[in-house]
Amino acid sequence: MDRAGQDRGQQFLVERCPSVSAAFEGSEGEEIGLARDLARGFLTEVQAVHGLPVSVDVMGTVLLVVSEMVTNARKYAPGPCLLTLEVNEGAVEVTVWDSAPTLPMARAGDPGRVGQHGLEIIMAVCRSVEMHREPVGKRIKAAISLSDDQLGDAARPL
Repeated sequence: MDRAGQDRGQQFLVERCPSVSAAFEGSEGEEIGLARDLARGFLTEVQAVHGLPVSVDVMGTVLLVVSEMVTNARKYAPGPCLLTLEVNEGAVEVTVWDSAPTLPMARAGDPGRVGQHGLEIIMAVCRSVEMHREPVGKRIKAAISLSDDQLGDAARPL
């Protein structure tokens, strides 16, 4: 029996999740802007081409998370970082890989502390945050819901 012949005429469609990736290695300030531009363009395409709704609040939250994650990767890890954006299960997943093996830790609240609030912000506005050591460096993934009613409280204006 020819198993390959059994499937003639049948089409198997696999819908791929929209995604985009870019590597950054250079001037920190310039790269943050480029990362934000990549995210903005990606979400605009997700809405225009794939028909998924992306509200102003979701767009702003994704841009904030991308800024914080890429800033931290460029500031605390030597070498390049890799940013991947993907739509999966009703969320935009923002994943950043960098070469430093140390996983970040949220610090205790301190209203007098200037800066170093990035992870606290990310954890407040995302529906999930995962951190994993890799054979080289680490990978951090944050998921932001495409639905405004599932955004974290910190993502909503007062």
